Amino acid sequence: MKRIDLHIHSHASDGHLSPTAVVDAAAAGGLDVIALTDHDTVAGVAEAVQAARERPLRVIPGIEVSTRHGDVELHILGYFVDPASPALTAHEEASRTRRMDRMQRMVRRLQEQGIPLEDEDVLREAGPDTSSIGRPHVARALLAGGHTRYYAEAFDLYLADGRSAFVETEFPTVQQAIEMIRAAGGVAVWAHPPIEVFDREIREFARWGLSGVECFRPYTPPAESLLLESAARSLGLFRTGGSDWHGPHRTRLGDFAVRYDDVREFLEAGFARHGGEAER
Repeated sequence: MKRIDLHIHSHASDGHLSPTAVVDAAAAGGLDVIALTDHDTVAGVAEAVQAARERPLRVIPGIEVSTRHGDVELHILGYFVDPASPALTAHEEASRTRRMDRMQRMVRRLQEQGIPLEDEDVLREAGPDTSSIGRPHVARALLAGGHTRYYAEAFDLYLADGRSAFVETEFPTVQQAIEMIRAAGGVAVWAHPPIEVFDREIREFARWGLSGVECFRPYTPPAESLLLESAARSLGLFRTGGSDWHGPHRTRLGDFAVRYDDVREFLEAGFARHGGEAER
């Protein structure tokens, strides 16, 4: 039985490991197919695909696009994308500028509250690639500097929506994200959809070209997974799933896996249409 994880992050965004180390961890965890889906960047895809050539593992090129829909932030996954797509390149450049500006404004707000944090502290936590710098890196810098007792406390006290150092940023709309992913040759899937928003918006998103729903996740209640899966089937959408794994600090990559049969339609359609490196 093949073991699948279609939602993994590297240090190209807010993960802890390099793309090569992610592939190593996936192979060690007994995974057969993975997707690298860093936030608003495909910077790690080429490295991950190259690393997988030496292992019995398929890597699907992916991205997780942050969007704004009304007053909520939603994430749209793009699978089987072309990393060289002009649409993705333009998005990545714009996102990098927005994210860097937002980080600097958050640091200024923290300094105004007497916390001696510097931009360089956050950049250090972000590692060699700062294209997807964000709140997790600020939280890590606060923890590393001894300004919080644990990682989540940084969000509880300062960084969560509405807290004292929170800075809202511009994101593309859901429709724009779907169009961008499709322009890059990819398949657009709604990541970890909030149920209350899902019920209200899924039909509209499907009309915009959304092709799938992330139904299977480590901590999603079974009843919620069944609801998402049933709705996706009724609309003719793919069902996908993944761990949303960011590093070995909590779980081992491979501890959670999706069964091949649960995502067979998605994988077979993707590999048949896109082939390439993922279908070795």
